[in-house]
Amino acid sequence: MTAGAAADRIDRWLFFARLCKSRALAQRLCEDGMVSVSGVAVRRPSQLVRPGMEVAVTFGRTVRRVRVAGIGTRRGPASEAASLYEDLGRAPAPDDWD
Repeated sequence: MTAGAAADRIDRWLFFARLCKSRALAQRLCEDGMVSVSGVAVRRPSQLVRPGMEVAVTFGRTVRRVRVAGIGTRRGPASEAASLYEDLGRAPAPDDWD
């Protein structure tokens, strides 16, 4: 993607936003159905995300929810990565709600 791009692949975005340690991990989470975009489960790492969309990622027993604020062009320092999203908080995974 070029600078100022309006969308990016979810796996790249998760990696650039530092929500995943590697792009391979981001791809695996997508394929395993652990990522949702605007409430819909993602099965393809090539799913596009745009600013304003909500992303939820399940890590073990915790769900991390964020709103896409920007599209990155690289995996930069943590301060740059934090500018790519607005944190909506964490919640226990749905199976913990029993």
